[in-house]
Amino acid sequence: MLKNLLIPRNTLLFGLLGLLAILLFILDIFFGSLLIPFKTILQVLTGTGDVNPEIKSIIIDFRLPKAITAVMTGMALSISGLQMQTIFRNPLAGPFVLGISAGASLGVAILVLGFSSVFTLGLFTISGSWALVIVAWLGSALVLFLILAVSIRIKDILTILILGMLFGSASGALVNILQYFSNESMLKSFVIWTMGSLGSVTKSQLNVLIPSVIIGLFLSFFSIKSLDVMLLGEQYAKSMGLRVRNARFLVFTSTSILAGSITAFCGPIGFIGIAVPHIGRLLFKTARHKILIPSSLLLGSIVMLLSDIVSQMPGYESTLPINSVTALVGIPVIIWIILKNRKFSSV
Repeated sequence: MLKNLLIPRNTLLFGLLGLLAILLFILDIFFGSLLIPFKTILQVLTGTGDVNPEIKSIIIDFRLPKAITAVMTGMALSISGLQMQTIFRNPLAGPFVLGISAGASLGVAILVLGFSSVFTLGLFTISGSWALVIVAWLGSALVLFLILAVSIRIKDILTILILGMLFGSASGALVNILQYFSNESMLKSFVIWTMGSLGSVTKSQLNVLIPSVIIGLFLSFFSIKSLDVMLLGEQYAKSMGLRVRNARFLVFTSTSILAGSITAFCGPIGFIGIAVPHIGRLLFKTARHKILIPSSLLLGSIVMLLSDIVSQMPGYESTLPINSVTALVGIPVIIWIILKNRKFSSV
């Protein structure tokens, strides 16, 4: 009888992570250069009580969109990294390392720096936001499908990873050329964008970002069985009747949408895609994507919300670049991965 009352370990973990994500979401809205009473925040979120219009505007127009953006960013980058680690069977694979984020940055640079006159005319509205996210998708997809084309001929995982980094470097070189020929005002805006920011996403841009991320996540959930099979290798997947090319195309499309959407509006944010899936594997002690995908969603949200809280330097007007904070989170995890793999290889 007592055994039946015990909560399964995974269920308990998911419950605790969900509560932590909710708590950090509220704290992310609470902290900032202006300290707003917790009671006032709850009144604004629930729509009860009489609140100062300026305070309400700060919460609704700035802090709430930023917190939602942090959740979307954490989920999208974590799932992108998880899918890439499975497809390439490499623990260091991720949208930032493989050059996917760099490809998305190239698409944004072509639109922003190459067609800066469009932005000066004030076309950066809903239609402009869709244009921005589409070019980011195309840029990330270009790098991904170049890697896919190479992986058909080259089977060595390390070589594919290095080539992905080279494709990312080539994209970065093209971005530098565009920066060299751009005007000062657009160059300054683009350089600030490359540092990564969650607070620059407007409510109208969220109307584009949220459905884009939802589409990418839907495709990832649709790929759960394929990802489980592909963990055991391409030959085994074929023997199980999986159409590997179709499965890869679906996963690459999902990753392009997720990584491209976040890069378009928040800039290239590193380390989350590599670190979070490993934290999920460590906590849940499983390789099944039925568990890893939802756990990465929650953990990605938690890490990004926590990073945003740290980056705001509560009580100060200045805000740290989000990439600086995510690097402090991700680099120790990457070092741990390298040391762990080296330990196993030396046994």
